[in-house]
Amino acid sequence: MWHAGWLQLNHAKSEVLWCSSTCRQHQIPSRAVHMGNTAVQRVSAVRDLGIMLDAEVTMSTHVSAVVKASFAALRQICSVRHSIPCCALLTLIFQALVISKVDYCNSVLAGVSDTLLRRLQSILNASTRLVFLARKYEHITPLLCELQWLRVPEKIKFRLCVLVSDVFVVQRHGTSPRPCI
Repeated sequence: MWHAGWLQLNHAKSEVLWCSSTCRQHQIPSRAVHMGNTAVQRVSAVRDLGIMLDAEVTMSTHVSAVVKASFAALRQICSVRHSIPCCALLTLIFQALVISKVDYCNSVLAGVSDTLLRRLQSILNASTRLVFLARKYEHITPLLCELQWLRVPEKIKFRLCVLVSDVFVVQRHGTSPRPCI
């Protein structure tokens, strides 16, 4: 039996995002959307499960947020670099930046512009330089290979391949092959 008080709109956290192409933006109403007695304001970007979605669905807002947070974390890690062993530094960088920021839900970045991919790649490059104490203009590819880190476009392709593979395994066997991450 359903009770009206069980599910309520949180006025402080409710937002509306209208998604459209740039040429159709003028057709979107600018006034608030009414849900019951509540007027919910239109915003240009929303956060859902840690991913920033913008109205044009370019993912530029998400990439900017990831880059900003990653370089802030990298500056903090850099300040304690001399106090921790190299293996701990590598683990910290890998967990704090690569897995939690660059790799997190990166499959949604399939098809984004090369400019956005380069911005994300700059996080991996700076992290690699910090691990190896490499100079800014030193070639990064051999260092990435030594760490066994893929470049951002390859990480996205790899994640998509894993997702597609999981779909085929579920269709064939009826169960998920690994826990969701």
